[in-house]
Amino acid sequence: MKPFSHSLAKKLWISISAAILITILYSYFLSYFFYEKLYVENIETALLKEGNRLAADYTGGALTDEWKNKMEWYNSKTEAEVFVVNNPKELSACLPFEMETHALIGAEERAQLLAGDAIEKVGYEERFDRKIISVIIPLLDGERLEGIIYMYMPLAKITELTKEFAYLWFISAVLFLIIALYVGIKVIQKLTDPLSEMKQAAIHVSNGNYLTRLTVHSKDEIGELAAAFNHMAESIQKEDERKKEFLANVSHELRTPISYVKGYSDALLMGLVQNKEDKKQYLHLIHREAGRMERLVGDLLDLSKLDSDEYESQLVKIPLPLAQLIEEATEKYGHVMKEKGLEFQLDLDPEIIINGDEGRIEQIVLNVMDNAIRYTEKGGIKIELKKSGAECCISIQDTGKGIPAEDINKIKQRFYRVNKARTRSDGGTGLGLAIVDKLVILHGGHVKISSEVRKGTTVDIYLPMLID
Repeated sequence: MKPFSHSLAKKLWISISAAILITILYSYFLSYFFYEKLYVENIETALLKEGNRLAADYTGGALTDEWKNKMEWYNSKTEAEVFVVNNPKELSACLPFEMETHALIGAEERAQLLAGDAIEKVGYEERFDRKIISVIIPLLDGERLEGIIYMYMPLAKITELTKEFAYLWFISAVLFLIIALYVGIKVIQKLTDPLSEMKQAAIHVSNGNYLTRLTVHSKDEIGELAAAFNHMAESIQKEDERKKEFLANVSHELRTPISYVKGYSDALLMGLVQNKEDKKQYLHLIHREAGRMERLVGDLLDLSKLDSDEYESQLVKIPLPLAQLIEEATEKYGHVMKEKGLEFQLDLDPEIIINGDEGRIEQIVLNVMDNAIRYTEKGGIKIELKKSGAECCISIQDTGKGIPAEDINKIKQRFYRVNKARTRSDGGTGLGLAIVDKLVILHGGHVKISSEVRKGTTVDIYLPMLID
């Protein structure tokens, strides 16, 4: 198992920690944002409204002591500090902290007051150790500034606002952290444990244990990955079984003719056969078995070529009059059909033309014909060529032994033979239909096989027609 420093679990923990840190920082800045937006702006708005209400009581003229006394009485009743002065320079004498008047009200601010606009200011005051928000409301008599109302209020710190909830927040934060850690561990384990199982299963498969399977615990992406792994392992297992079966079949197919060749040749070399007729018979048997091996090796070479992706580009496709090709290809079977007493019928549409490789199309027909003749003892063989929509169909029908229903879907597999006994009388290599199926697919067609035991077999080969 990889060290934790390089594991997916650590990456997940880093991601979760980063998310929590970002959340805390975001909450911190968000709290100050709301502090500024909600608390400070609310106080500023309240001071302005309060100051404007007080200024509304001023009816013009010089500021009387009676009106100032009313403001002092109001100051004792409100949370804000309220001062009324005739001249802004008098503020420094009224405020409990030092202030430079020209810094508070400069030429620009004075023009703003003369225009009847209030002034808002927020600044830090060392004596209070906090920010102070203040508003200045002008008292105008026509265009003359008779005085100002100065109101200020120290702003509470955000820590003071949350002091009552600090302990509760701390306890909640600790509980949240514990729950988050527990849930995080469980979530990370749920995510990483199936991946660790897949890693171990992959090691088993790479070591040749193709029976390894994973338990699918969920229907999410990890569950789909586990299902895909099981499908892959099953495919590898089947491919391995096919490879072993293929090697066993090749070994068997080669061993028998080699044994014949070796046995008969040993007899001839040791002088055990003196009769010329027997020698001729032995040589004939050796030649037959050599031909059998030659066909097997040729079929294997064809299959290996057909499995390569480059083979299709090697096909030389030209317009072919299919009826003429079939007729010429089957001429050589005339004497064989007569020897076995079989009838042979051709029903070919001469107008059908396809785009194909002449040699490979002929090989398709010959391979199917070889099987038909080998497994037909009486009756006959019929070949039909007809149109079927945008395709044409080469239908080769025989009245032979037939194929059981359970073997129909497997008959195109390599080395698959219905007769498992592999007798010499009906012993083919089991590669003919596999080659036919591959070649037909490379020509853009497909093969359909239907059969009934003791009644015969029909092989329908569908190929796209060349349409002008």
